[in-house]
Amino acid sequence: MTEQTPVNETTAVKATPTLPDAQTVTEIEHYTDRLFRFRCTRPASLRFRSGEFVMIGLMGDPHPETGKQKPLLRAYSIASPSWDEELEFYSIKVQDGPLTSKLQHIQPGDEIILRPKPVGTLVHDALLPGKRIWFFATGTGFAPFASLLREPQTYEDYDEVIITHTCREVGELTYGRDLIESLKSDELLNEVIGDGFWKKIKYYPTTTREESPKMGRITDLMKSGDAFADLGVPPLNPETDRAMICGNLAFNLELKEMFEGYGLEEGANSKPAHYVVEKAFLD
Repeated sequence: MTEQTPVNETTAVKATPTLPDAQTVTEIEHYTDRLFRFRCTRPASLRFRSGEFVMIGLMGDPHPETGKQKPLLRAYSIASPSWDEELEFYSIKVQDGPLTSKLQHIQPGDEIILRPKPVGTLVHDALLPGKRIWFFATGTGFAPFASLLREPQTYEDYDEVIITHTCREVGELTYGRDLIESLKSDELLNEVIGDGFWKKIKYYPTTTREESPKMGRITDLMKSGDAFADLGVPPLNPETDRAMICGNLAFNLELKEMFEGYGLEEGANSKPAHYVVEKAFLD
């Protein structure tokens, strides 16, 4: 994959909605030929908890016989925090994907469909109180944690916040790295949460294909003990550690098995426990 120079595009255009549940795109940034993020207007009535997802999409191509169009919708984690006036999404580009082959070409002022019914398991309510929170992500699975890293409750509830992000190539880490770096100079968050709140964060990026300072899958680095040694923390313990997972299916299953070995139990909104998994995410 060839990494491309990030491109920022913004607009103040407020188009009159013509699609069902339409929202207007306000900003776009492309990171690589596989990844981009965009922001859009937020429905005034939308309320969500940081970490949840919604269905977003575009209208599909007209039917060759009837000419009718159907909406193409997919589950997307909201990458912006619950207090943000706009909504942010982080997306993969799939050239022959029914939705992302079209979504990757949106421009500021364009409209997307947004179904304002947020759901999801990656919320603080689904976890018991603890000392340390772990966020485990692969690829665009970083999105819900982009929301939670900007959520004041994350720092009120935990003494340490550890975010691991495993990608194939270095360019795929840009979105997460830039977001975490921006927290240091975010005047609003430093005022609301407390000056220097970002010092609670330990960021652990790894790559599996392209050479980087830390190579390897996070699960392998945990099994070898390298991850814990690098981070200066002990292995996960149900007495102190809580975790959230958002990655591909194989990653989720492997981590779930590891967590069970540590003695952690899976939680839910209805029954808080030690860790939760976002089952709707596919990278």
